[in-house]
Amino acid sequence: MHDTARIQVGEDILAVNRQLGRRNRARLEQSGTRAINIMGAIGSGKTSLVEYSLGALKDKYSMAAIAGDVIADIDADRFKKFGIPVVPMNTGKECHLDAHLMEHALDILDLPTIDLLFIENVGNLICPSDFYLGETCRVIVVSVTEGDDIVQKHPVIFKNGDLAIVNKVDISEFVGADPDKMIRDALRNIKQAFKMSIRNGEGLDLWTSFIDEMMKK
Repeated sequence: MHDTARIQVGEDILAVNRQLGRRNRARLEQSGTRAINIMGAIGSGKTSLVEYSLGALKDKYSMAAIAGDVIADIDADRFKKFGIPVVPMNTGKECHLDAHLMEHALDILDLPTIDLLFIENVGNLICPSDFYLGETCRVIVVSVTEGDDIVQKHPVIFKNGDLAIVNKVDISEFVGADPDKMIRDALRNIKQAFKMSIRNGEGLDLWTSFIDEMMKK
Protein backbone atom coordinates (compact mmCIF):
# COMPACT_ATOMS: atom_id res chain seq x y z
CA MET A 1 0.00 0.00 0.00
CA HIS A 2 1.74 3.14 -1.19
CA ASP A 3 -0.81 5.78 -0.29
CA THR A 4 1.35 8.17 1.70
CA ALA A 5 0.64 11.27 -0.40
CA ARG A 6 -2.08 12.37 -2.76
CA ILE A 7 -1.29 15.33 -4.97
CA GLN A 8 -4.34 16.90 -6.61
CA VAL A 9 -2.44 18.17 -9.62
CA GLY A 10 -5.43 18.05 -11.97
CA GLU A 11 -7.63 20.03 -9.62
CA ASP A 12 -4.97 22.69 -9.13
CA ILE A 13 -4.47 23.09 -12.87
CA LEU A 14 -8.20 23.42 -13.49
CA ALA A 15 -8.58 25.91 -10.65
CA VAL A 16 -5.85 28.13 -12.10
CA ASN A 17 -7.40 27.78 -15.54
CA ARG A 18 -10.80 28.88 -14.22
CA GLN A 19 -9.20 31.93 -12.62
CA LEU A 20 -7.52 32.89 -15.90
CA GLY A 21 -10.77 32.19 -17.73
CA ARG A 22 -12.66 34.61 -15.51
CA ARG A 23 -10.02 37.23 -16.24
CA ASN A 24 -10.42 36.64 -19.98
CA ARG A 25 -14.20 36.93 -19.64
CA ALA A 26 -13.83 40.27 -17.86
CA ARG A 27 -11.67 41.57 -20.73
CA LEU A 28 -14.23 40.45 -23.30
CA GLU A 29 -17.12 42.02 -21.41
CA GLN A 30 -15.22 45.26 -20.95
CA SER A 31 -14.67 45.50 -24.71
CA GLY A 32 -18.22 44.42 -25.57
CA THR A 33 -16.99 41.33 -27.42
CA ARG A 34 -19.00 38.09 -27.45
CA ALA A 35 -17.00 34.89 -27.88
CA ILE A 36 -18.26 31.48 -29.04
CA ASN A 37 -16.17 28.42 -28.18
CA ILE A 38 -16.92 25.84 -30.88
CA MET A 39 -15.97 22.31 -29.87
CA GLY A 40 -16.25 18.97 -31.63
CA ALA A 41 -14.31 16.08 -33.07
CA ILE A 42 -12.18 16.27 -36.21
CA GLY A 43 -14.48 16.20 -39.22
CA SER A 44 -17.61 17.29 -37.37
CA GLY A 45 -17.83 20.50 -39.40
CA LYS A 46 -16.50 23.15 -36.99
CA THR A 47 -14.40 24.92 -39.61
CA SER A 48 -17.18 24.94 -42.19
CA LEU A 49 -19.58 26.34 -39.59
CA VAL A 50 -17.21 29.21 -38.81
CA GLU A 51 -16.72 29.87 -42.51
CA TYR A 52 -20.46 29.98 -43.10
CA SER A 53 -20.89 32.36 -40.16
CA LEU A 54 -18.17 34.72 -41.35
CA GLY A 55 -19.87 34.97 -44.72
CA ALA A 56 -23.45 35.19 -43.49
CA LEU A 57 -22.87 37.73 -40.72
CA LYS A 58 -20.29 40.00 -42.32
CA ASP A 59 -22.74 42.88 -42.68
CA LYS A 60 -24.05 42.57 -39.12
CA TYR A 61 -20.99 42.24 -36.91
CA SER A 62 -17.28 42.92 -36.91
CA MET A 63 -15.71 39.52 -36.38
CA ALA A 64 -12.46 37.75 -35.61
CA ALA A 65 -11.40 34.15 -35.11
CA ILE A 66 -9.01 32.07 -33.05
CA ALA A 67 -8.03 28.80 -34.70
CA GLY A 68 -6.81 26.25 -32.20
CA ASP A 69 -5.18 23.03 -33.32
CA VAL A 70 -2.00 20.99 -33.14
CA ILE A 71 -1.15 22.82 -36.37
CA ALA A 72 -3.57 25.75 -36.50
CA ASP A 73 -2.36 27.52 -39.66
CA ILE A 74 -4.45 25.34 -41.99
CA ASP A 75 -7.83 26.45 -40.62
CA ALA A 76 -6.53 29.94 -39.87
CA ASP A 77 -5.72 30.43 -43.54
CA ARG A 78 -9.29 29.46 -44.44
CA PHE A 79 -10.66 32.11 -42.06
CA LYS A 80 -8.28 34.80 -43.29
CA LYS A 81 -9.92 34.64 -46.72
CA PHE A 82 -12.87 36.51 -45.18
CA GLY A 83 -10.66 39.50 -44.40
CA ILE A 84 -10.97 39.27 -40.62
CA PRO A 85 -8.31 39.24 -37.88
CA VAL A 86 -7.29 35.62 -37.21
CA VAL A 87 -5.00 34.22 -34.52
CA PRO A 88 -3.68 30.68 -35.05
CA MET A 89 -2.97 28.99 -31.72
CA ASN A 90 -0.76 25.94 -32.16
CA THR A 91 -1.19 23.66 -29.15
CA GLY A 92 1.63 21.25 -30.01
CA LYS A 93 0.96 18.05 -28.09
CA GLU A 94 -1.97 19.50 -26.14
CA CYS A 95 -5.46 18.30 -27.08
CA HIS A 96 -7.28 21.51 -26.13
CA LEU A 97 -7.07 25.25 -25.84
CA ASP A 98 -6.76 26.61 -22.32
CA ALA A 99 -7.31 30.01 -20.73
CA HIS A 100 -3.60 30.85 -20.84
CA LEU A 101 -3.46 30.36 -24.62
CA MET A 102 -6.68 32.31 -24.91
CA GLU A 103 -5.11 35.17 -22.98
CA HIS A 104 -2.22 35.32 -25.47
CA ALA A 105 -4.70 35.38 -28.38
CA LEU A 106 -6.67 38.23 -26.79
CA ASP A 107 -3.43 40.20 -26.39
CA ILE A 108 -3.01 40.09 -30.17
CA LEU A 109 -6.55 41.12 -31.06
CA ASP A 110 -7.90 44.68 -30.94
CA LEU A 111 -10.91 43.67 -28.84
CA PRO A 112 -12.83 47.00 -28.79
CA THR A 113 -13.18 46.73 -32.58
CA ILE A 114 -14.57 43.17 -32.47
CA ASP A 115 -18.23 42.35 -31.83
CA LEU A 116 -18.07 38.59 -32.31
CA LEU A 117 -15.14 36.25 -31.76
CA PHE A 118 -15.22 32.66 -32.98
CA ILE A 119 -12.95 30.19 -31.19
CA GLU A 120 -12.39 26.91 -33.01
CA ASN A 121 -11.15 24.48 -30.38
CA VAL A 122 -8.96 21.43 -30.95
CA GLY A 123 -10.79 18.50 -32.54
CA ASN A 124 -12.01 16.11 -29.85
CA LEU A 125 -14.89 15.70 -27.42
CA ILE A 126 -12.96 15.04 -24.22
CA CYS A 127 -10.15 17.46 -23.34
CA PRO A 128 -11.80 20.82 -24.22
CA SER A 129 -14.76 20.20 -21.89
CA ASP A 130 -12.73 20.84 -18.72
CA PHE A 131 -11.03 24.06 -19.80
CA TYR A 132 -13.03 27.28 -19.53
CA LEU A 133 -11.53 29.94 -21.77
CA GLY A 134 -13.65 32.92 -20.78
CA GLU A 135 -16.08 32.43 -23.65
CA THR A 136 -19.62 33.81 -23.72
CA CYS A 137 -21.07 30.48 -24.78
CA ARG A 138 -20.06 26.95 -25.69
CA VAL A 139 -21.27 25.16 -28.81
CA ILE A 140 -20.69 21.45 -29.42
CA VAL A 141 -20.81 20.16 -32.98
CA VAL A 142 -21.21 16.46 -33.72
CA SER A 143 -21.66 14.79 -37.09
CA VAL A 144 -23.86 11.85 -38.04
CA THR A 145 -20.71 10.31 -39.55
CA GLU A 146 -19.45 9.74 -36.00
CA GLY A 147 -22.34 7.38 -35.29
CA ASP A 148 -25.60 8.12 -33.53
CA ASP A 149 -24.20 6.96 -30.18
CA ILE A 150 -21.47 9.63 -30.13
CA VAL A 151 -23.47 11.99 -27.92
CA GLN A 152 -24.33 9.22 -25.49
CA LYS A 153 -20.65 8.31 -25.20
CA HIS A 154 -19.54 11.87 -24.32
CA PRO A 155 -22.05 13.33 -21.85
CA VAL A 156 -19.61 15.60 -19.97
CA ILE A 157 -18.94 18.06 -22.78
CA PHE A 158 -22.69 18.54 -23.29
CA LYS A 159 -23.30 19.20 -19.59
CA ASN A 160 -20.95 22.17 -19.84
CA GLY A 161 -22.41 23.47 -23.11
CA ASP A 162 -25.04 25.94 -24.27
CA LEU A 163 -25.95 24.50 -27.67
CA ALA A 164 -25.53 21.17 -29.46
CA ILE A 165 -25.55 20.94 -33.23
CA VAL A 166 -26.06 17.60 -34.99
CA ASN A 167 -24.40 18.25 -38.34
CA LYS A 168 -24.37 16.63 -41.80
CA VAL A 169 -27.91 15.33 -41.40
CA ASP A 170 -28.30 15.29 -45.19
CA ILE A 171 -26.21 12.09 -45.29
CA SER A 172 -27.61 10.40 -42.19
CA GLU A 173 -29.39 7.67 -44.15
CA PHE A 174 -26.19 6.78 -45.98
CA VAL A 175 -24.21 6.31 -42.76
CA GLY A 176 -27.01 4.57 -40.90
CA ALA A 177 -27.35 7.22 -38.19
CA ASP A 178 -30.49 8.56 -36.52
CA PRO A 179 -30.08 12.32 -35.99
CA ASP A 180 -33.27 12.48 -33.92
CA LYS A 181 -31.75 10.04 -31.41
CA MET A 182 -28.65 12.26 -31.25
CA ILE A 183 -30.84 15.27 -30.49
CA ARG A 184 -32.68 13.38 -27.75
CA ASP A 185 -29.38 12.25 -26.22
CA ALA A 186 -28.03 15.79 -26.29
CA LEU A 187 -31.12 17.29 -24.66
CA ARG A 188 -30.60 15.07 -21.62
CA ASN A 189 -27.59 17.24 -20.77
CA ILE A 190 -28.02 20.52 -22.62
CA LYS A 191 -30.87 23.01 -22.98
CA GLN A 192 -30.80 23.57 -26.72
CA ALA A 193 -30.02 21.35 -29.72
CA PHE A 194 -30.92 21.27 -33.39
CA LYS A 195 -30.07 19.49 -36.62
CA MET A 196 -27.98 21.10 -39.33
CA SER A 197 -26.66 20.57 -42.81
CA ILE A 198 -24.34 23.25 -44.04
CA ARG A 199 -24.55 21.59 -47.44
CA ASN A 200 -28.32 21.95 -47.93
CA GLY A 201 -28.96 24.81 -45.50
CA GLU A 202 -30.99 22.99 -42.86
CA GLY A 203 -30.71 24.63 -39.45
CA LEU A 204 -28.60 27.57 -40.58
CA ASP A 205 -31.40 30.02 -39.79
CA LEU A 206 -31.56 28.58 -36.27
CA TRP A 207 -27.82 29.07 -35.94
CA THR A 208 -27.86 32.73 -36.97
CA SER A 209 -30.85 33.33 -34.70
CA PHE A 210 -28.91 31.75 -31.81
CA ILE A 211 -26.03 34.13 -32.46
CA ASP A 212 -28.32 37.16 -32.74
CA GLU A 213 -29.94 36.32 -29.40
CA MET A 214 -26.53 35.88 -27.77
CA MET A 215 -25.39 39.24 -29.10
CA LYS A 216 -28.37 40.96 -27.44
CA LYS A 217 -27.52 39.72 -23.95
